[in-house]
Amino acid sequence: MRTARHRLVCAAAAVALAGCAITSPQQRPDVRIPEAWNEAAAAPGASVPLDWWLAFQSAELAQLIAAALAGSPDLAIAAERVRQAEAQVRVAGASLYPTLDLSGRVSRIETRPRDAPSLITDVTSVGLAASYEIDLWGRLASGVRGAESSLAAREFDRDTVRLTLTAGVATAYFDVRSLRGRLLIARDNLAIAERVLAVVDARVRNGAATPLDLARQRTAVLGLRAAIPPLEVQERQTLAALAILVGQPPEGFRLDGVALIGLGVPAVAPGLPAELLVRRPDLASAEAQLAAANADIAAARAALLPAISLTGAAGVASGTLLSLGSASGPTLSIAAALLQPIFDGGRRSALVDVATSRERELVEVYRAAILAALADVESALAATTRTAVQEEFLTQARDEARRALSLAEIRYREGADDLLVVLDAQRTLFQAQDQLALTRLARLQASVGLYRALGGGWTLPVAAADAKPADAPARP
Repeated sequence: MRTARHRLVCAAAAVALAGCAITSPQQRPDVRIPEAWNEAAAAPGASVPLDWWLAFQSAELAQLIAAALAGSPDLAIAAERVRQAEAQVRVAGASLYPTLDLSGRVSRIETRPRDAPSLITDVTSVGLAASYEIDLWGRLASGVRGAESSLAAREFDRDTVRLTLTAGVATAYFDVRSLRGRLLIARDNLAIAERVLAVVDARVRNGAATPLDLARQRTAVLGLRAAIPPLEVQERQTLAALAILVGQPPEGFRLDGVALIGLGVPAVAPGLPAELLVRRPDLASAEAQLAAANADIAAARAALLPAISLTGAAGVASGTLLSLGSASGPTLSIAAALLQPIFDGGRRSALVDVATSRERELVEVYRAAILAALADVESALAATTRTAVQEEFLTQARDEARRALSLAEIRYREGADDLLVVLDAQRTLFQAQDQLALTRLARLQASVGLYRALGGGWTLPVAAADAKPADAPARP
């Protein structure tokens, strides 16, 4: 009795030691999380609304994003990948349960001896077979854990696609309106140049100006006319790209918005850098992929250890075709099997090395994603603050350019200045207006980029946040 108990204790200890050798703590990227941003003051607890695009005060933009979320092929593809991962979890979970198979067989055997009549034998049999693998080392459980982590990664990937889609729609929408505004500027400047051309032509006819002045002004008019078609091409191409993002064909796709006038530029509070790691779905996906790789290592190590399976079978057979009425006695068998890999050319050991290297690779992928996320926020913060200052200066420069052109036209009509002064004032005004339009676009795009860098209002689900280990890099 004591010997049996001693063996049982030794076996339990061996199983525990083997389990410790199979599982290993999940590795973490070595990243120092800063306490504050370079471009913004610390503001703990700041949040971004899920419908952040409403802050731009455009009903048309809100309608486009709603249509994109409902009809985007990219989002539909991501959703199907989530469903595939859910099915894989069910597949992996099924391995923890016994399998039960029902089989039936009907056969007719004809024997033809040389000097005897043929003998026909009919056989009908029905059998029931069951098998179950004892998950002694946790290989099957590791497979389930890996599948669940992969499912979480796919869900986070879908959320990343959603965030990318909404930011892409907003950016393309602002591009279209900016191009339309620049077209209006170009056409207004063309009208101004044509008005000056009429004045120059009249002065040439009256002998107050030279034909050289007329040629110069005609050149300016032609240059302004040539600047319009490229902007029209860009506007058509950007509109087509926006239609694809929304999930609609470019043909017949229309927008009402013109220029960037009337759009709001929201002020975004970035919060703390440490909060970023639970507010971006791409970082959560990298974390989940790392957990799946850790589970793969455990499964690969468990494959090196013995596998124990239980099988059972029961059945009946009859010598009558398609009838069990005269069946012979039932058969019943129960067996236990132990399979220990001895030699496979190092294949299983190599699979452990592959899984271990894969985990180290994903640690670096996760670290790179964290660094890129921090850089995204810093770049977006710098862009939002700098473009606001630039827009203010360019607005003043545009107003001064308008005033200069008006004075130059008056002085030219009065003969106080030559045409070169007017031409220079025209170019200055056109450049100031066009640069101001581009800067307004850059400011709006910077706001969209900041929303995207901060996760667009996404937060890590409570269950996943509670499961995050204490040594995760989400803490500074």
